[in-house]
Amino acid sequence: MKKEDLKIVFMGTPEFAVGTLQRLVEGGYNVVAVVTQPDKPVGRHQDTLQPSEVKRYALEHGLPVLQPEKMKDPVFVEELRSYCADLQVVVAFRMLPEVVWDMPRFGTFNVHAALLPQYRGAAPINWAVINGETMTGVTTFFLDHDIDTGRIIMQKPFPIPDDADVEYVYDGLMHLGADIAVETIDRILEGDGQVEAVPQEEWNATHLQTLKPAPKIFKETCRIDWNKSAKQVYDFVRGLSPYPGAWTTLISPDGKETVLKVFKTAKVDAAKTGSAIHVEGKKLLVGGLELIEIQLTGKKRMQAKDFLNGFRDIEKYTIA
Repeated sequence: MKKEDLKIVFMGTPEFAVGTLQRLVEGGYNVVAVVTQPDKPVGRHQDTLQPSEVKRYALEHGLPVLQPEKMKDPVFVEELRSYCADLQVVVAFRMLPEVVWDMPRFGTFNVHAALLPQYRGAAPINWAVINGETMTGVTTFFLDHDIDTGRIIMQKPFPIPDDADVEYVYDGLMHLGADIAVETIDRILEGDGQVEAVPQEEWNATHLQTLKPAPKIFKETCRIDWNKSAKQVYDFVRGLSPYPGAWTTLISPDGKETVLKVFKTAKVDAAKTGSAIHVEGKKLLVGGLELIEIQLTGKKRMQAKDFLNGFRDIEKYTIA
């Protein structure tokens, strides 16, 4: 079968998914429809609807777009079925019911931003950096009933430098994800719909890994625990930078509390713990870290050295 004959439905929402969709379109693959989240209400009064990045790209390239509120909606299911897809490709989308992922004759595969079975869940890139991993990657796997547990088709590794933040890893995996999606489709084409895929239980039995999860990140998840070592806090900060951002509470001498976001630090004493504030010249030190880029609530993100110009008595403050 030629790629022009393979009918593909693509499913995804954020910018991360656009890289793969773009590669398929520009590579001449037959994307017959795109499924993405409904437009999101934004603005002060929530009266403006903002389309997803995937929808923007799809419309710019004349692709049909489906935006179901519920994936089991019979109207949506029948409309999806009408495209007679041979294969569905999923990147950064929601969990699919069996009636959807089992629809194409060649199945549905997902591009996951981790080396499964490690980091199953909604935030694999963040947690890999937070945990100080030196290697992550992308995985393609066939969807089944549970989240991120299906048979592995392919993997590609991606090194994480010690000074890399989530933005760096995100960009790298976005491009690597597009590569692996195309290679996976080509394998499926070469096998006329058949491709070798390994159950994750067998995969992990070979690699003998202690599995680490990647749950969704909430505001409270992002609060810095200064009882951890400076190295752990350093990894935590870069694992949440630039978004959603690690934060702590800055407390003035009179007890006023302000949220302080921390986007970049440098290790001074990696094993040190604690939240004592100290200033050396134009360096703002907390525990065993130098804070480099920070942001007070209501203020712009700035260099810590500029922040010190307005907080000359910062050593009288505490951090919690």
